[in-house]
Amino acid sequence: MKSDRAQRLSVALACIEGEWPHEDWPTPDDPYVSRVVHLAPPFRIPERVDALLLRSERPAASLSQLQVAQTSAEVPVIVISPCRDTDSVIEVFQAGAGYLVEGDYCCHTLSSAVTASARGYTYLSPIACAALREVTRRASASGQATERLRALLSPREREVIGLLATGLGAQEIGLRLQLSEKTVRNNLSAIYAKLDARGSTDAVLRWIGAISATPGGDANAGARGVAGSVIR
Repeated sequence: MKSDRAQRLSVALACIEGEWPHEDWPTPDDPYVSRVVHLAPPFRIPERVDALLLRSERPAASLSQLQVAQTSAEVPVIVISPCRDTDSVIEVFQAGAGYLVEGDYCCHTLSSAVTASARGYTYLSPIACAALREVTRRASASGQATERLRALLSPREREVIGLLATGLGAQEIGLRLQLSEKTVRNNLSAIYAKLDARGSTDAVLRWIGAISATPGGDANAGARGVAGSVIR
């Protein structure tokens, strides 16, 4: 991806507890992020912000409170938290936010996560991705409805959504399967239609059996896209 300094992003930081742990980020020569705004309670998100980084030890509750207080146009959120339990990750993921587990990423990852979120992806660190795999394992014992839903997809579409569920974006999936990005996006559109999903987050949750596997069922999830791991 070529950097374009004229299109560098603005990011808001909200720390529910403690101090922001990365005072050296972004660096002056960061090709993706140009401005950081530190928010104070009640964490009103200013205009012209491309993404919000939310640091909290109670990620699901904090995210819910933040979304209620948010009055401006929807801004993609990336949660940063020491919590690594599966339920916390899934609750945040279902709300449409990205998730970075503290100690599971580097400062360079922050820029990648912000860039991905601004493009409509949801970014997950490796431990957060492992939480999704754990949900898949839990669902396998009672996955008849999920399997019927999966049977609607072609072998290629199963490959695509399988990689999507691991956190890869369209470009990375294309490279892995030796397909053009346009072909991958066409496959994703077909997958969303067949699974009756409102977007990548919804589709992945249906694929792994975390929500209703019946087309047309209530997803109870945010409809933003996933990213790094990236899902769109």
